Amino acid sequence: MSLDSPLRISQSLLTATGTRMFVYHEDRIPSGSPALVVSNHRSFMDAPVLMAGVGQSIRFACHHYMAQVPVLRDLVNQFGAFALEAPAHRQQAFFQQATGLLQARQMVGLFPEGAQTMVRSTQPGGMAEFHRGFAHLALRAKVQDLVVLPVAIASCEEIIVPWVPVKLLSLFDPTEPAFQQEGWHPMVIYKRVNVLIGRPFWITASQRESYQGKKAKTVVDDLLGHTHREIADLLHQGCY
Repeated sequence: MSLDSPLRISQSLLTATGTRMFVYHEDRIPSGSPALVVSNHRSFMDAPVLMAGVGQSIRFACHHYMAQVPVLRDLVNQFGAFALEAPAHRQQAFFQQATGLLQARQMVGLFPEGAQTMVRSTQPGGMAEFHRGFAHLALRAKVQDLVVLPVAIASCEEIIVPWVPVKLLSLFDPTEPAFQQEGWHPMVIYKRVNVLIGRPFWITASQRESYQGKKAKTVVDDLLGHTHREIADLLHQGCY
């Protein structure tokens, strides 16, 4: 698979679904630097929307169960995504895979809200708390010129249809608490969506040094707070 294949597939998917996409603040997209793209997450379309929005292929980390379901497994491979491991080996494998991709000067995409926002109905402008893994990755990875790029996906018009019972997914990953609830997994299809690029956060040598010492929590909180606020502010702007 060539590096631009996921981008071409993403663009084709948006054409097939008739999705109208508008991108704002494109000048903030870094050129030539490895980037950790962080975004809010409500739809299976978020990964292709982000790729089409930044105009580059992005290697997304996706949920463990997606590599266990036959059809989804094929889609994961086509989009160049990498599935998280089972919980026992998840953290170490994730850091190794993501760091290797960033060292190869690729874009890596993460949805730090986790699975909960995908399996229950949520409002387009809402956002859950972020897991801290992406901040630890950014500060721990030995990658030159690394930037964390916050991106907001603001749905202006969408269709929501039931997909599968949520509990059915527990057959593929019984360790995921989000799969233990009643109801149907919603499938959100964007018809008109705004992609708003946030202010990038460049990782410096001094921040990495602080991360190794007593100020580790402070530097993680700074990165987490900047990214969450940036996306929340852009979502508040919503649809122009």
